[in-house]
Amino acid sequence: MPIASTVEEYLEEHGIRYEVIKHPRSVSSSRIAEAAHVPGDRVAKSVLLADESGYVVAVLPSTHRLDLEQLCGKIARNVNFAGEQTITQIFADCDPGAVPPLGPAYNVETIVDDSLLTEPEIYFEAGDHEALVRVSGEEFRALMADRPHGQFSFRA
Repeated sequence: MPIASTVEEYLEEHGIRYEVIKHPRSVSSSRIAEAAHVPGDRVAKSVLLADESGYVVAVLPSTHRLDLEQLCGKIARNVNFAGEQTITQIFADCDPGAVPPLGPAYNVETIVDDSLLTEPEIYFEAGDHEALVRVSGEEFRALMADRPHGQFSFRA
């Protein structure tokens, strides 16, 4: 599976120009950056969070760690990490753990870390552990334009 059908449809619906980049199989976002020979600051990793109100995808650079307390303050919710079974159910056309940053394509609220919004290009999971989607920084900002954002991560 080079790209999840939901991801492909969402990008095309929004007129986003993209490229699929294949890389050796890897499940860690930092190792994916290495395998694909791209800067880790430009690889967006996605973390699914949950509370009694629903789900949130937090999108941050692969070189960073999520500051959960800071994120909770920004969204005024007490979210925590979603379980693997929940992730698999929501992102049904993706391999387990290959969560794309396109929460709206899966009817999930999304928040993006500010540090990604200044990069000239962004890479993210295509839906499996063997391909990344590359979009320009401008295209990524267009995808995230109406999504909340803020600083909620720190360099690992």
